[in-house]
Amino acid sequence: MLTPNDFIVPLFIDEGEGVVTEIASMPNYYRRSLDGTVKEVKELWGMGIKSVLLFIKCKDELKDNTGKEAWNKDGLMQRSIRAIKEAVPDMYIMTDVALDPYSSYGHDGIVKDGEIVNDPTVEALVKMSISHAEAGADMVAPSDMMDGRIGAIRQGLEGSGFTKTGIMAYSAKYASCFYGPFRDALDSAPGFGDKKTYQMDYANRTEAIKEALMDVEEGADIVMVKPGLPYLDIIREVKNAVEVPVSCYNISGEYAMIKAAAKMGWIDENKAILETLTSFKRAGADLIATYFAKDAVKLIS
Repeated sequence: MLTPNDFIVPLFIDEGEGVVTEIASMPNYYRRSLDGTVKEVKELWGMGIKSVLLFIKCKDELKDNTGKEAWNKDGLMQRSIRAIKEAVPDMYIMTDVALDPYSSYGHDGIVKDGEIVNDPTVEALVKMSISHAEAGADMVAPSDMMDGRIGAIRQGLEGSGFTKTGIMAYSAKYASCFYGPFRDALDSAPGFGDKKTYQMDYANRTEAIKEALMDVEEGADIVMVKPGLPYLDIIREVKNAVEVPVSCYNISGEYAMIKAAAKMGWIDENKAILETLTSFKRAGADLIATYFAKDAVKLIS
């Protein structure tokens, strides 16, 4: 049975005040400025939802190839964490850790000679994670897929005194066609090439298990499989292999498919939501990041 405790709610945050922008390819899902985000978080808490995952939309003029805005202590992410903690102290805040929102290239890493360089990117991700912890994040969620970043972030957090800050590793993140709407949400599509050099081949099963086990060894508290629906087998295999909780991400393209088919009258939206989310739990997901969380809580209550 699904409960409100199963859900992580992704939130998209924008600069400004009174900003509410519906995401074109994600009907009924919005990017909000911080004032509206705080209001939304209060509503989620009132519904029994206890966890949010924050993403921010960085202004173009703050983007560069170092990603340095990502660890600005007065950056949008850092201000958002503080404001949410002040408004709803017990809300469990997870934060996206990756450079693509801050990168002038739209990639998850620092670019050199047309290639993503792993080690300098990992150094940047460590700085970013520490700055999120300083602002009050309960857990950082590295979504970048660089090698060795979980161990480096764990070391960085502990070395800075943040021994209780958790890490949710995107361990099995596949190069998928279903990410499109999310890139509308944050304007973070890659400026050249694609992300296949650091995301996984969707035909590859064994790498997912290997990466999840490595991330646990490096200090991950939760491992994630992303996307969700086309990877139910991977969720189950990872669940069987690790002894930490497993999360999955019911991503933007999966959301958009259900919304589009329901709009055409081809499927019953409410039944599709519950069947989809139940399938993740049945496959072994302990936590489900989903844009349907509010709808689902209303349906199950």
